[in-house]
Amino acid sequence: MSRPHLGPKEFIASGEAISRTWSTPEAVDYTRWLATNHYENFHVVSFLLPKRLHQDFYNVYGFCRWADDLGDEIGDTKESLRLLAWWREELEAMYAGRARHPVFVALQPTAERYGLPIEPFANLITAFEQDQVVTRYRNWEELFGYCRNSANPVGRLVLYLCGYSDAERQALSDATCTALQLANFWQDVTVDLQKDRVYIPLDAIESNGYSLNELQALRFTPAFAGVMREIIGVTRELFLKGLPLSDTVDRRLAIDLDLFSRGGMRVLDKIEQQGYDVLSRRPSISKVERVGLLLSAVTRRAFARSAAA
Repeated sequence: MSRPHLGPKEFIASGEAISRTWSTPEAVDYTRWLATNHYENFHVVSFLLPKRLHQDFYNVYGFCRWADDLGDEIGDTKESLRLLAWWREELEAMYAGRARHPVFVALQPTAERYGLPIEPFANLITAFEQDQVVTRYRNWEELFGYCRNSANPVGRLVLYLCGYSDAERQALSDATCTALQLANFWQDVTVDLQKDRVYIPLDAIESNGYSLNELQALRFTPAFAGVMREIIGVTRELFLKGLPLSDTVDRRLAIDLDLFSRGGMRVLDKIEQQGYDVLSRRPSISKVERVGLLLSAVTRRAFARSAAA
């Protein structure tokens, strides 16, 4: 009998969904639905990604989507922490060969096929747990520590799925993923403030003569522009550090990586172009600009391939 699919919050509230046994076909159908129908409309797979990898990406995305929703969509810190602890138990059960939840029933063959270690998944849970109890970061060291759990594991999982597991590529991926996470933070300063989260290092705020109170009041001043100038500079250096990764992977993946990096750097450009004022207007990239970024990425890869030949 066909059963309606449920998002994480509704799934948890459903005793039938939690207690039933899921077959592998049902489980992969669920992660595919979750990846292609979630309200964020996130494009999990690029049209450049080989079709044979699509379902594996859906399965990994299912894990990430659930962990994210357990952290951000429950509405109660204590309950979110309890559910994230349960999610960690389900992850450990999968690696012990006892997958129960449909996401893990679907993910287990993927983890076995590509040799995915448990650490990236566990680190992501740690990041979502940290979001429940930490809302300020004193310095770059603390913020980079958060990104090591919240962003870098995603890039490493992508590399594993595409057949890369060496430390050199992982280091380049870490730089790119941290930069992407930071660019998203600077783009969404006001969105995070609504959740009482400030990802701008407090040291950077204070050293530029600005204050947390002014930020919470959304006061744009020359001092705030100085804060943004500093943190954008750090972020751009990370993007540039990670760019060589595109030269070391398959052409299709290289285009995707180049597109993500250039898109992130374009967000930084947008912030600069609007005078660093992200408090009154959120910087965004238009559809036309996205097409331009894609064409540029394809052209760069074509020239790189031609030069190598």
